[in-house]
Amino acid sequence: MRQIKVLVVEDSIVFRNLLVQGLKEDPNIEVVGVAGDPFEAKDIIPQCKPDVMTLDIEMPKMNGIEFLRKLMPQYPMPVIMLSGMDGKVFDAMEAGAVDFAHKPVNMSRGTVNDFIRQELITKVKIASSVDVRKLRRTEMSRLVRRDRLSNSNCIIAIGASTGGTEAIHDIIKQFHNDIPGVVIVQHMPAGFTQMYADRMNNQCEVEVKEAQDGDMVKRGQVLIAPGGYQMRLVKFGSEYFVECKKEEKVSGHCPSVDMLFDSVAKTAGADSIGVILTGMGGDGSRGMKAMKNCGAVTIGQDEATSVVYGMPKVAYDIGAVRYQLPLCDIAHKIYSLLE
Repeated sequence: MRQIKVLVVEDSIVFRNLLVQGLKEDPNIEVVGVAGDPFEAKDIIPQCKPDVMTLDIEMPKMNGIEFLRKLMPQYPMPVIMLSGMDGKVFDAMEAGAVDFAHKPVNMSRGTVNDFIRQELITKVKIASSVDVRKLRRTEMSRLVRRDRLSNSNCIIAIGASTGGTEAIHDIIKQFHNDIPGVVIVQHMPAGFTQMYADRMNNQCEVEVKEAQDGDMVKRGQVLIAPGGYQMRLVKFGSEYFVECKKEEKVSGHCPSVDMLFDSVAKTAGADSIGVILTGMGGDGSRGMKAMKNCGAVTIGQDEATSVVYGMPKVAYDIGAVRYQLPLCDIAHKIYSLLE
């Protein structure tokens, strides 16, 4: 296997050195360059030709987001943003970053090494497989119709991972306040899901919020599973609610798409629509198969528009996907199923 060439851009000397040392421990990764600010990085890129770049958000001279916007047209490459607890990471994702990772609060060698081994190396390897041309945002050319919906008691469940923050946003921004209740799992660290929900709430017609244990699932509202919690759909009488509990990982994740989809299959059955979007791995495929087996309509994002065609592919390969569609058609398909 060819080594993945990584450029590390970080203004903190201590953290930068720890990143370089930790990444070098993986035999499949070669650190080909380091830079303390975007101007240094710009000069290094043509020489070292990295496959992946890690980029700090807050840096002197030019912040990482501004650099990213200037970089991508000239040197398109997969970029992983490194950030504190800061909603600016979503500006970076919109600007073309593949993923982000939360910097450890404790900068001890042991803590940083755990962060690199358990999170960053995996993200670097996933990013190296991404075709950055798929990160270019396209305007949705057709508007979703506002016709009266006949299936208003339906539950819409969506799951995604790498590339999903923007894919979910592209779907949700097409929803109107007549849409039945939507429940979503996006693989994301604790804390960031609140910022992500708030950002979408400010940009979309529907209400978007980070779910809390006991929240009712209702028309015109989108509930985002909180990072670090498993979210399930439950039903009391004729109403749907969510349970959010701190539990072990399922299918390698907390929150897990499989956990959500399984609960939707058991609780809503045929009165549900499942959507699986871009992401690495197979989380959600088993749960989507359970939904389909219960009579739900299932939709998978196609390979051409998936940043990482992993989760949708696994679901499609096991027969869990009824309709495989490009991202721009998914919201319209959902509305057509509800009419």
